[in-house]
Amino acid sequence: MEKRGELYRGKAKTVFATDDPERLILEFRNDTSAFDGERIEQLDRKGMVNNKFNNFIMAKLESAGIPTQLDKVLSENESLVKKLKMIPVECVVRNISAGSLCRRLGVEEGMDLTPPTFEFFLKNDALHDPMINESHIMTFGWATAEQLERMKELTYQVNSTLQTMFAEAGMLLVDSKLEFGVDSDGEVILGDEFTPDGCRLWDKETRNKLDKDRFRQGLGGVVEAYEEVARRLGVKLD
Repeated sequence: MEKRGELYRGKAKTVFATDDPERLILEFRNDTSAFDGERIEQLDRKGMVNNKFNNFIMAKLESAGIPTQLDKVLSENESLVKKLKMIPVECVVRNISAGSLCRRLGVEEGMDLTPPTFEFFLKNDALHDPMINESHIMTFGWATAEQLERMKELTYQVNSTLQTMFAEAGMLLVDSKLEFGVDSDGEVILGDEFTPDGCRLWDKETRNKLDKDRFRQGLGGVVEAYEEVARRLGVKLD
């Protein structure tokens, strides 16, 4: 597999073309950002940890019948993925109140949400990823009604699968952000990544934060927390 030109550079990942028109290379960098990229720092080992963590999670989801973009890990910080036409909509599912939900609705952090809440956001940093609804999505052509239904179905499947897995490892899956794309056959596929960059994870007993909130809130020990999550799950980092 030959790596070719850079196609897209995000806040923490870079996407490269390959000599296969149906495959891309996803590079996980050490960059760590918050507040729509207003704060960026380099954290040693983070790219490697997220790359291997993502591979572990996607394999678990595939075994649960959830189609994902990932093909295989290529190196410490690179993975081969299927080329998708990404849908510019983020699906957020919340099991416990935290983050923007608390700020928007004035609810206390740490409330169990039964049933979990589901929200759509437009993937647009310049607009600060505004919340949108199904009417917006279909009117502006970001996704079809059928694609939205499949995205919601897969989001809940991912949430249920990973809630159980993290609970068995002594952690709470507070919330997560998922992105989807469409493959060459028109199938909706889970894309992008699943790492502590895009979800909230708390220790089940202490409720200590084990995700990117450690960076957002200046708590320190970001990569160490990611490595602790990986260790509890059995992810091989070395």
